[in-house]
Amino acid sequence: MFSWESLRLALRYSFPLGPRSFPALARRLGVPEAEVEELLRFRESHPPRQRVVQGVPWTHLVVGSGPEAVVLLHGMAGAYDVWWRVLPRLAQRFRVLSVTYPAVETVEALAHGVLALMDAYGMERATVVGSSLGGYVAQYLMHHAAARVARVVLGNTFPPEGRAVYQRQYGLLLRLAPWLPEAVVLAAFRQGYFFKVHPTSRSPLLLAYLLEQSYVGMHKQDVIARACCVLYAPRLPEPPRHIPVLIVESANDPLIPPELRAALKARYPWAQVYTFPDAGHFPYVNQPAVYMGVLEGFLAGDD
Repeated sequence: MFSWESLRLALRYSFPLGPRSFPALARRLGVPEAEVEELLRFRESHPPRQRVVQGVPWTHLVVGSGPEAVVLLHGMAGAYDVWWRVLPRLAQRFRVLSVTYPAVETVEALAHGVLALMDAYGMERATVVGSSLGGYVAQYLMHHAAARVARVVLGNTFPPEGRAVYQRQYGLLLRLAPWLPEAVVLAAFRQGYFFKVHPTSRSPLLLAYLLEQSYVGMHKQDVIARACCVLYAPRLPEPPRHIPVLIVESANDPLIPPELRAALKARYPWAQVYTFPDAGHFPYVNQPAVYMGVLEGFLAGDD
């Protein structure tokens, strides 16, 4: 999705000079100071932990209390703190686990790590809330660890048919990525922010967060590993119909095309569906109050 503003941002921030921290980026992009402080306060009051699973360190956060657990799974871009606008409210009623993916290249490995963390914190069952790639991990858990999954929220994500779609779009880039310098791989990854994510979200706050992630939070191997998880996502058996499902989608999602949104709903015909008319790929950042209202209604069992 082309715009002159997207081109200007791409030219300025693809190979940045100067400070790359979230506060510096946010202020350069004109993010209101109150929104900058919101994320900074969240990070200060919610320091992450690390736990090693089969030799791989997992950065994660466990907060809140209550008889039920919620697991938050981010997409290709993001980390445990991408949920900062909704997580504190969830933690008032639930015990919440939010993770950052290590550089593992299969959905199976991501699911295994999530289950190991649930075990470590005594979470026998949980509602799994997944966004984008995290939504596919949530589907995998629902199919292969159904006893551990109480409910599933599939946010701005794709069904098994997405594998072929994304291979056609990004397969060549993924094959070239191991041979390219890290700066080039990360700059190419950012093009999705400038020409797809930002034009539909129109959120300098979200852009500042994503840019910081790509400058200081991610490396080339992270991009390659997460792309492998998407492009080579495992095929799934018929879904278990006893698990309640909420599908959250956006009518203007630039990364999940209409045919994949339709295929996801066809795969889970019993699911509740909420469609944001204009929230882009990250509604929990762009429209957190509405997102939380929808999520809380589902968690409460509302129709």
